[in-house]
Amino acid sequence: MPPTATAPRAGASQGGRPRWWTELPLIAVVYAAYSAGRLLARGDVSTAVDHGLAILHFEQRLNIDFESPLNDLFTAHASIGIPADFAYASLHYVATPAVLVWMWKRRKASDYRFLRTWLLVSTLIGLIGFTLLPTCPPRLLDGGHGFVDTMAQYGSYGWWGGEASAPRGLGGLTNQYAAMPSLHVGWALWCGVALWRHGRSVWAKALAVLYPLLITLVVMGTANHYFLDAAAGAAVMGAGALLAKPALRLAERLRTRFGPAREAVPQTSPGTSPQTAVATGNTGAATNVSDRCETAARERERIPRQQSRGADRERHHGAAGDKPGAAGTGAAAETDDSAAAAAR
Repeated sequence: MPPTATAPRAGASQGGRPRWWTELPLIAVVYAAYSAGRLLARGDVSTAVDHGLAILHFEQRLNIDFESPLNDLFTAHASIGIPADFAYASLHYVATPAVLVWMWKRRKASDYRFLRTWLLVSTLIGLIGFTLLPTCPPRLLDGGHGFVDTMAQYGSYGWWGGEASAPRGLGGLTNQYAAMPSLHVGWALWCGVALWRHGRSVWAKALAVLYPLLITLVVMGTANHYFLDAAAGAAVMGAGALLAKPALRLAERLRTRFGPAREAVPQTSPGTSPQTAVATGNTGAATNVSDRCETAARERERIPRQQSRGADRERHHGAAGDKPGAAGTGAAAETDDSAAAAAR
């Protein structure tokens, strides 16, 4: 049996499932850059307050300042405000990684690559927004504007203090003026799209709709974001979705150019046998019907004397068959030979 080579494993390159030990460092680096960028993009407090007031006044002119009545509701009812504070402080960091891991384990590699790249690109766009437009959230505005920081109001129920969702004593590790855009809403929308497109149960579809809506209400009711912050978070995710595929193509070109050289797979010529095609892994190439006689042809080439004798015998019998009575003469000769052999 001719030796056969194992075909390349499907998905060994771009189409394969990414390995977790390469994915975790990539996501960790992007998240570290996001966190560090938030700290470096603090900007001037007065500038951030001016931006926050400009957003609030613009919303009031258009009657879209939904954060004001929601904050009043969350402040007046602890049964609403406390769960909202827990949701704001935790779901942002739990639900998104959970959906990402679910996509990596259960869905196609191409779907996971797109959603992962979409999330990373959108996060980097949000970081640009924090840098260019530092914004004071409603809870940090002057009390005359009517907002109450529910995280501070209900701080005794959780691990946070009066500095957003950061644990007590670690408020200096967060940028409280990184409000525009709201990546709480952006990441929740990303989770919703992933669940809607790839979830198969009714519960997954329902969660895909409810989770982004819930987070949008929470960020406004806790006075951490304006309505326009939430809208900007959704817009950032839209931009990230448009740029995800170009980013994947760019990454593949860079991988091809600077990565290790891949072993070329030889193509099968029309005269190559099926066994050779299997050995080279190119089983899809066209083959010739005469390949089946290739072994016989090689054997004929190895014994030219037998071939020449066979050809002379064919010519001799053919010539004899053309003469009248040749058949009878041949038959008589064969009879005499048989009689002679019997006499011996």
